[in-house]
Amino acid sequence: MIRAVLFDLDGVLTDTERLHWAAYRCVLLDLGVDMGLEEYRRWFIARGIGPEYTCRTYRLPVAPDELRALKAPVYRALLEEGVRPMPGAREALARLATSHRLALATNTARAEVDLILARLGLGPFLRPTITREDYVRAKPAPDAYLAAAAALGLAAAECAVVEDTERGAAAALAAGIPVIAVPNDLTFDNDFTGCACRLASLDELTAELLGRLT
Repeated sequence: MIRAVLFDLDGVLTDTERLHWAAYRCVLLDLGVDMGLEEYRRWFIARGIGPEYTCRTYRLPVAPDELRALKAPVYRALLEEGVRPMPGAREALARLATSHRLALATNTARAEVDLILARLGLGPFLRPTITREDYVRAKPAPDAYLAAAAALGLAAAECAVVEDTERGAAAALAAGIPVIAVPNDLTFDNDFTGCACRLASLDELTAELLGRLT
């Protein structure tokens, strides 16, 4: 029986992927690189090695971790200007909260997660929130989802994961957790082989559907 739903953040609950791109693009322009959305989508979202790829390909005078550090304050400033939930996110959380425990497992840093959840009022639905500081290896390693299940005191088989990317789905599958794929316009062509199902939107995510995963 599925007792808990573990959500990814960027692209699942929050419409923040383009804000990440805008922040990196701002930093990269100062370094002489104009990165388009398609290039960002391929290397940062789909493969998860964007800083490494960018520093190597464009021979930047900074290391990948330095690039991430330069991007962080720009991203936070963009979040302060405004952030939106993904369509149906708030409604899905409210709907499932009556029947399941809900948690967050993300590669995003704690400070950014806390800011986003406070801005959108989603924090009360998600306990616990597992962020990048809470585990060793980022997705596609299973660490984030294993940490979330452990924090809930549940076995992997008692959880389901909602993901929008191939990389995130791989993390959940490696943890032994069934995956509900809800891709968006930036991840529609990801490979979701092995996922339990693929939904067009969060509007389709119901307790009845979760019951069919058991």
